[in-house]
Amino acid sequence: MKAAWYKEVGPAKTVLRLGEHPVPEVPSGGVLVKVCASGVNPSDVKRRAGWLNGLMEYPEIIPHSDGAGVIMAVGDKVSKKRVGERVWVYNGQWKRPMGTAAEYIVLPSDHAVHLHDNVGFIEGACLGVPACTAYHCVASGGDLRGQQVLVQGGAGAVGGYAIQIAVLSGAQVIATCSTKEKADLALAMGATVTINYKSQNVVEAVMAETHGKGVQHIVEVDFGQNAEIDAAVIKSRGSIASYSSTLKPRVEYDYYGFGYKGASIEFVQVYLLSTNERLAAVTHLNQWMAEGALTHCIGHVSSLEDIAQAHEAQESGQVIGNIVLDLEKESVSV
Repeated sequence: MKAAWYKEVGPAKTVLRLGEHPVPEVPSGGVLVKVCASGVNPSDVKRRAGWLNGLMEYPEIIPHSDGAGVIMAVGDKVSKKRVGERVWVYNGQWKRPMGTAAEYIVLPSDHAVHLHDNVGFIEGACLGVPACTAYHCVASGGDLRGQQVLVQGGAGAVGGYAIQIAVLSGAQVIATCSTKEKADLALAMGATVTINYKSQNVVEAVMAETHGKGVQHIVEVDFGQNAEIDAAVIKSRGSIASYSSTLKPRVEYDYYGFGYKGASIEFVQVYLLSTNERLAAVTHLNQWMAEGALTHCIGHVSSLEDIAQAHEAQESGQVIGNIVLDLEKESVSV
């Protein structure tokens, strides 16, 4: 099978390799999925670049955790009725060396979730990390009906889903963005109002929009960068779900800014969701997709052969929306 892999961490064009790789055998309880689309998430790119300790967990890694395709074979203890089923997959390269940047992947049967016919493979490859992260970040706020929610980074891959899910949960959404183009996208996703964090005072704008009350819940894209803002605008007994802190990973914040309000903070790691948390995300996402209630923002699509460019596009931070490899697409590189 065609695959992309790396044997050391470093720059995308330096370490990523393309070639033929053996098709993996299907283990008991597992499924073999023909990958039609592979999602490129920030966590995939960071691991390839040497994120955190920079150590290779395996001698060779086929990257990417998200994808979508068709089940071609099943192992023992899996119903043969699943063969031919369209699926989206999650945690592909989490705690295993072979991810979705290949024509085939094997993984536990429950990691391959039914993909409704009204959702394409490209869109299905956006669900495992961005949509599941967004769902849990919103759901962690409890009953949000009639509440106001702040989504920091509303035009991001997670932010776009978070806006939609919060609205579907009955909340009104305030979203922060950096450009008019991104603000227009956030509004299209369902935000009631947007705030340009580069040209506006976010605290003043949020407090004005909430008539001085603040927000009940915050979905946070960069906790270290925005901790002071979050502390200022969160309501008493409000909650914050943060899924990243890329710009400022070492965080210092005023404990009593949050503590005096009795605010709760959850650091969300989508790869570590419990069985029940994952089931809740999968169930609600599939229900909304069946109803046509979710919009998928695709910002960049390329072929497997162009994986290095896709990684660089993710690292640039300039792409609005999800980045996906179409494994049925020919390379357009010159």
